[in-house]
Amino acid sequence: MTVNGDVSFWYAESGLPAARPPLDGDRAADVAIVGAGYTGLWAAYALKRADPSLDIIVVERRFAGFGASGRNGGWLTNSITGGREQYLASHGRALVGRFQTLMNEAVDEVASVCAAEGIDADLVKGGELTVARTPAQRARLEAFAASEAEFAEAGTTLLTAADTDARLRIEGTLAGLHHPHAARIQPAKLVQGLAAAVERLGVTIVEGTTVTEIRPRVPRGGGPRDAALVTDRGTVTARHVIRATEGFTADLAGAHREWLPLNSSMIATEPLPASVWGQLGWEHRDVVGDMAHVYMYAQRTADDRIALGGRGVPYRYGSRVDSDGRTRARTVAELTAILHEMFPAAASARIDHAWSGVLGVPRDWRATVGLDRATGLGWAGGYVGTGVTTTNLAGRTLADLVLQDRDARHASELVTMPWVGHRADAWEPEPLRWLGVTAIYAAYRWADRSEERRGTPRSSAFAALADRISGH
Repeated sequence: MTVNGDVSFWYAESGLPAARPPLDGDRAADVAIVGAGYTGLWAAYALKRADPSLDIIVVERRFAGFGASGRNGGWLTNSITGGREQYLASHGRALVGRFQTLMNEAVDEVASVCAAEGIDADLVKGGELTVARTPAQRARLEAFAASEAEFAEAGTTLLTAADTDARLRIEGTLAGLHHPHAARIQPAKLVQGLAAAVERLGVTIVEGTTVTEIRPRVPRGGGPRDAALVTDRGTVTARHVIRATEGFTADLAGAHREWLPLNSSMIATEPLPASVWGQLGWEHRDVVGDMAHVYMYAQRTADDRIALGGRGVPYRYGSRVDSDGRTRARTVAELTAILHEMFPAAASARIDHAWSGVLGVPRDWRATVGLDRATGLGWAGGYVGTGVTTTNLAGRTLADLVLQDRDARHASELVTMPWVGHRADAWEPEPLRWLGVTAIYAAYRWADRSEERRGTPRSSAFAALADRISGH
């Protein structure tokens, strides 16, 4: 029987974590962080390591790792959200190349922290493999490879079908692209280990506490009044307040249209026998994706399952988010069909778990990190599904922004990167938002089906239409 929901498969072995105490009345701190996912925890970790004297509190509505940090596909990879090209005209080749290098290094930074803090996150650095299975996908892959070749920092290698099969045998593969700056992880183990690490440093994490409002710092008398988090269990005041709520940002007052909560779903098979792995390969444990418009993503887990994800119901009207990851039967069937088509050797495997989660999507599909010194409010997010590594760089960047605001002598290269301070337009109001997102993903699905039928290298016009509507 398939377990549906229960947050995610990643908690199946350990069970959901024991609840930490909630906020107990009003409290003051130096830094208050909303959200105990990767972003908030990495920011707290970097801040406390840099200045152990700081009083830091992290406020979480459910439990640390309840959101995308405990539900994602486990891709610790070097992607710059939305692509490097969007920054070239405004920031130049040298800075964008350095941004890519920092993302590469962030993969190793996460691994280094795991080793130093004793976090067993099932981390294996086998790289990222992207496959093309139709002529149109191969054309897009080759164009992408040509673009990547202009950035030696990316480290990509275009593979023939035979080279790709040598790493992993996926049915119908025509070509592949591989880069080494990626690792497989077990997401819940990483976020739970990171939460324990920040607590050992002296950071306070409160759970079961809902933030209803974030108030900026305002002038009062001879100086500014601190910023504040208003919650259902008291108010936290702090010189700096950081919002790290990603797909749940739409639930905050005044931020309902800032980032779209986009839904993604996953399935995990039962553990597969050695005979199946003998047919598939996958010895390097690469994380794997494809060049479809409605793309899939997958990993080989530490206990030899295939965990595979993709878009189910991409958006719920009114920016609603789920509570426990429950996934509709049709989505489970669609993902299972992809599994069987791509990995026929695993076609008889039982599906043990299905789950869903939301990720944050800005209107221009660019992630952002920043701090408004006038108000004391910081933020990071909008990772569009590429956040496992990006959160680490974002957290360290937030820490440097806060430290620089406290002491202008604090030097940091991170705060000069192109995404710092970026702001995107708000998403359209309903029903335009629902109609637009629904149309976008319908067009992408039509495009994939059309390309499969036609068998030509030209991408479908449906995809071009969807790109124009989305602004992606």
